[in-house]
This record gives sequence, C-alpha cells and structure tokens, in this order.
Amino acid sequence: MRNTRHTNPCRRRGARCTRRALLAGAGAAAAGAAGLWLRRAWPGWPGRTDGDSGGTPDAGPGAPGAGEWRAAWVSYIELAGLDYSSAEAFRAGAGAIMQDCAALGLNTVIVQLRPFGDALYPSALYPWSHICTGTQGVGPGFDPLDILLAEAHGRGLSFEGWLNPYRLQAGGLPPALAPSNLACTHPEWTVAAGDGLYLNPALPEAAAYVVQGVAELVRNYPVDGVHFDDYFYPSTDPAIDAAQFAASGAPDLAGWRRQNVTALVKAAHDAVKAADPTLRFGVSPQGNPDNDMAQQYSDVYAWLAAGGEDAVVDYLCPQLYWGYGYTLSNGSRRFDYGNILAEWLAMPRAEAALYVGLGAYRIGDGDGCAATAEGWASGHALAGQAAGARVAGAGGWALYRYGSLFANTAWPGLAGAERAALAAYQAENGCL
Repeated sequence: MRNTRHTNPCRRRGARCTRRALLAGAGAAAAGAAGLWLRRAWPGWPGRTDGDSGGTPDAGPGAPGAGEWRAAWVSYIELAGLDYSSAEAFRAGAGAIMQDCAALGLNTVIVQLRPFGDALYPSALYPWSHICTGTQGVGPGFDPLDILLAEAHGRGLSFEGWLNPYRLQAGGLPPALAPSNLACTHPEWTVAAGDGLYLNPALPEAAAYVVQGVAELVRNYPVDGVHFDDYFYPSTDPAIDAAQFAASGAPDLAGWRRQNVTALVKAAHDAVKAADPTLRFGVSPQGNPDNDMAQQYSDVYAWLAAGGEDAVVDYLCPQLYWGYGYTLSNGSRRFDYGNILAEWLAMPRAEAALYVGLGAYRIGDGDGCAATAEGWASGHALAGQAAGARVAGAGGWALYRYGSLFANTAWPGLAGAERAALAAYQAENGCL
C-alpha cells in the first residue's frame, strides 16, 4: 500500500520548491553534462530501453513532485565538528549544513540528537552530550536543537530527530559518563557487549524510559518526526538477558527478543502519534533482513505489515549500502543493489512507506566487491541508485552521511562529482 501521509515539506510549509543555485563548484555546465549522462546510462533510468530499466515509474510516493522523501543523515560525527563556543558560532555551522542539504535538493534532515544515552538539548531525562563541550553532562550555554531546527525549517527542510535507543557508550565514547547517565543511575538496566555499554532490551522499565525520552522530545520541540537507527540488541550472546528469558517462560529466545524490540518500537511510535498524529516515526534497519531478524532481533517483516492501530512504524529506510553488481564470494547476487531493493519492496506492507538508505561513505572506498569498485569511483553512484529507487517504486532515499559528501578529505574530487550528479538528478525532477 502506498504511503499517503507524507507530503513534500516544501509545500507543507508554504514554500515553493524553486530552482536553487547548484552546489558551489559544480556549475551549470557540469550539472547539465551529468543530467545528459544520467538519462543515457543510469540503471533504472526511465528513458532506457535496453532491458535494464527495472520497470516504469508510477505515480506513487517515488514519483517526482509526489512527496518523494530525499534525506541526509547528519551524525554526531558532523555535529562534533561544529563550534559550540557561542550560539552565533554554532548557528553559522548549523546553517551551512542545512544550506548544503537544501541546495542539493533534499527535503529532510535526520539529525542525531541522542548518540550515547545523552542529548544535544536540555533534557530532564538525559545528560548533555559530550559532543557539545567534550564532557558529558556539561552544556554549552545555549540550546543547539533550537538552532538546528530554526536553520532547517528556515530553508524548508523537514527535521527528524535521530535517537539511538539503547547505546550508552561504545568505542571509548564518551570518554567518561556523567553521573546522571543511566549507566550510573540504573546500572541494573545495562549490559556490556564488545567495547560498549547498552540498555538491556529485555527490561520493560528501560524501554519505558526510552519512550519517555521520545515523548519529551516531541513535546518540547517542533521536530517533524523521530528516527531510530539499526542498533537494537547489542549481541546474540544468550547470557546478556538469560535471567529475563528464563523468567519469561518463552520457548524461543530469538522470537522473544524480537517481541522485546517490537514492544519498544511500537511504544515509541505511539508516543509520537499521541503528541501529534501528523508527526512521523521511522527506523533504518540493516539492509540484510536476515541480520535484522537473527542478530538485531528487529522484525522488519512484521513492522511493515502492521497497520491501523497495530502500526509500528510510518516508514522503514533499510541501509542498502551495496552497489549495482555486488556479488558474494559464493556467487550470490542477492545484495546487488537492484536485487536487494526489489526484495525489500516485495515485502507485504500496510500503510508503512519504504525508503532506501544509500551509502555515501562508500564513494571511492567501495563496498569490498571488485565488481562494484568502478561504480563507486564513477562520480555518479549515488545519483544512479536514487534514480533506480524511484523507478522501482520506493518512496524516497536517504544519504549516509552528510560528511561523506560535504567534508570528504579522502576523496574530495569524487565527493564533488557525486554532489554534481545528485544536483543534476534533482534538477531533472524539478526540485532545484
């Protein structure tokens, strides 16, 4: 079923999706050349007649001008690079990010507001993120989220708050936890896994706290939605929740864990809707559904199929970070971008939309497959995948991540070419 709830935020906010200036350095000539190339060569481009088009575009959410979701993830990595010395300095950096996204023809930013059981805004439930001052629990003296929202909304961008529900510490970050971090106030709620510390997904009280945090965010700020990433169960180790599983009497560990995650996701969705039914709640699961089910214990099939009062999500945006032609060592092409996209689109859906996460961080470096290396070094990999998603019937796409396109020191030339190709694609679709 097509999603009809999401509208183009340019229209919803009363702004026209006018033709913006192309990205600095791209130039009209470069964009025009890229536009000509895309019409001739991209897999899935509607004008192709060589049997590789993957179908014809429909009038659904993926069609130009019909509410296509075009997003970028802005992670804590980018946010850590901003200047928090004053509100004015922070505003300059935040504004530059939002202007880049708007100039690229995007209509949505997904901004990471809670990376480690903390917050980039004043919260009664979570300590200040160490991203702001270097010390978790110490704020910068102003509200970064107020500024981020103003800079996004002022440019016609929809703003979704990206929350990591369980992670408290990982990879040595934060270097030290604030006394008000849940690891300190409720150590009985936590489990260690690898080099990280996480809330135990088996504990209803821990899940309820996460949901309270979702409700606090949507109550206090005019975000347009809430977004969970793919970090759910931190480990497949039976020991992390053995006591809770034994007490549950459930016959199957994997099924019980999936129920735990679904209960959290459903409750978060309902908290968002209780605040404002027009707000959206979505999840970006791993691109491999097998891993979602058996390692993350996120039941993506059930989430997509649920509707009405049973709805769990408004959308899923699986991370399809493989290129066209991706081949496993055993010869399987299941994760070829076009194939795995088709697999997700074939999953039964009620009202939930299906978007596509695109791996901007792969440009230049590739995805580990020799067959796709040339594509990731072409300068138009992402634009080709975006076009393929639209033609296949996906409702939109998101780029992971902003810095890979706009602050790529390893492949600056390729990043610039990818921006130009994406800008040309957007111009072709009337969003620049």
